Amino acid sequence: MRTRVRGWRWRRNPLRRRSDVVEAWTALAVAVLLLVGAPLAGALAGLWAHDEALKAAIVQRAERHRVRAEVIGEVPERLPSVGDRQAYRTTVRWTEPGGGTRTASARVPAGAGRGDVVDVWFDARGRSVTPPPDGVAVWQHTVSIGVCVAGGAAAVLLLGHGIARHVALRHRLDEWEREWARTGPDWTRRRA
Repeated sequence: MRTRVRGWRWRRNPLRRRSDVVEAWTALAVAVLLLVGAPLAGALAGLWAHDEALKAAIVQRAERHRVRAEVIGEVPERLPSVGDRQAYRTTVRWTEPGGGTRTASARVPAGAGRGDVVDVWFDARGRSVTPPPDGVAVWQHTVSIGVCVAGGAAAVLLLGHGIARHVALRHRLDEWEREWARTGPDWTRRRA
């Protein structure tokens, strides 16, 4: 039957080695860093990512403009798909605020047929571009970065703890080997 004694590395006893104390302090430091440091690193990285994504979204909103256009091009029989979003490129026509009519090739959402009016986005050069990120996309980016940084910090901490435990085990075995070399002959001496 085996009995576990909690906290034995913290108490004074003849079986406690220096490597045991180092391992106990390392475990305590890792626990505190996992509970405080990793979430804090994730939160700080998420805040930074939110600010950067918000700035990028504001710049894109300033550079891009939305146009209500009529689909006049051919609709493909089979739509290409990217992830859950389906879109295809076709010709659209819209009326400029000054009264002129323009035609261009643009990405339109799946399900839009000839004659449908859709929203398309163009940059300052008149190229068809994706819409600027909205608030949901900014928050998705924020949460993704925060979770990845927190998870990465936790993984680095756990890897470091594993290495420290391995080194402590090697030191402990070396200490035990030296002790046995000193006391072993007394125990293994043959008696007549």
